[in-house]
Amino acid sequence: MAFVFYKHLGPYGTNNLRLQSTQPNKPDFPSSRLARLSSFTKSLLKEWRWLALPESDAAIVVAVSGGADSTALFLALQELLEAGKLRFNLIVAHLDHGLRASSSQDAKSVAQLAKHFRFDVALGRVNLKSRKHAPENLEQAARKARYEFLLKTARQQRADYVLTGHTLDDQAETILMRLLRGSAAEGLSGTPVVRPITQNSKVQLVRPLLSWARRSDTEDYCRQRQFDFLSDEMNDDESFLRVRVRKQLLPLMQSFNKRIVETLSRTADLLNEDASALADDAQRLLEEAMEKASKNNETGAPRLSVSVLLQRPAAVRRRALREWIARERGDLNRIEMVHLLAVDKLMEPGRGGRIAELPDGMVVTRKRGTLELSGKKVLKTRSSRPKIRGA
Repeated sequence: MAFVFYKHLGPYGTNNLRLQSTQPNKPDFPSSRLARLSSFTKSLLKEWRWLALPESDAAIVVAVSGGADSTALFLALQELLEAGKLRFNLIVAHLDHGLRASSSQDAKSVAQLAKHFRFDVALGRVNLKSRKHAPENLEQAARKARYEFLLKTARQQRADYVLTGHTLDDQAETILMRLLRGSAAEGLSGTPVVRPITQNSKVQLVRPLLSWARRSDTEDYCRQRQFDFLSDEMNDDESFLRVRVRKQLLPLMQSFNKRIVETLSRTADLLNEDASALADDAQRLLEEAMEKASKNNETGAPRLSVSVLLQRPAAVRRRALREWIARERGDLNRIEMVHLLAVDKLMEPGRGGRIAELPDGMVVTRKRGTLELSGKKVLKTRSSRPKIRGA
């Protein structure tokens, strides 16, 4: 993956140096000065303080695709910095996924926007189009590449925070997609506002619009600031589940409840509270189950004691299994409730020597009263659906 970093130190950075006045191909942008803070920006500032994010003496990366959501987030941050409400070094980051003929022009537009306000901008490119992906796998690959790029940019700039422009609409779509796939309460809790960008990373991924802003709000704010935003034709490609949810399922649900997006977000918050209450119990169970079992001699991965796991209710047990898989696998991509049920079923009497298949060729095996996770490819053909097989 190729990354290019263009550095422009401007009035809102930690180094208060002016950019040279001669900028090639500089677009004609409207004035950045507003008489007073807009309502959108006031809402962002309120959320910023609620999340206890740094207001000064920090480096922060904002991901800008050029779409309405990320552009609005960037413009609102610029407004707060210009008004002196925030005082930190803001770095704009944009990754060209190489999926569309016009994607290189999108990168240029984002770079020009950043240059106009004299912010640092980091541009990256990866050619995902040259690789064969099913639609949903392509979405995962693009997401993985994007977060790798953002993490690299944050480390390069010594930034502890990366911001993205996800909104309430994105949250609603995510919840419905996970519901359709049969996710547990953790999945239906939606996307967290703040989390480590990767497991155990000190860099925090923050979505400051997620709990309050609608997509229509970001579009309206861009228009208010008189800045155009880009439209990605892939957002109309209904081969992607998210697009079908957005264009077909959500409009149908809105015919029953006009505020379905907000309702789904509130439901996710309630489920998150329930899931959090069980998470501590699951953590303790996992540690105890690992203590009572030896490690896999080949992989070094901890085994789990079946007898210890069976002492607790299924809701706690499955959460412990989920955490165990996440630790050893590195992520939970494509892991659904149906996979956890398959692993849980291994603990039934008479299941010794059986295995449960997980996505990407990983398997869980029951041996001598323990569960063992292995990356060994047992089947010739991988399957995302779990199966119980004899050894």
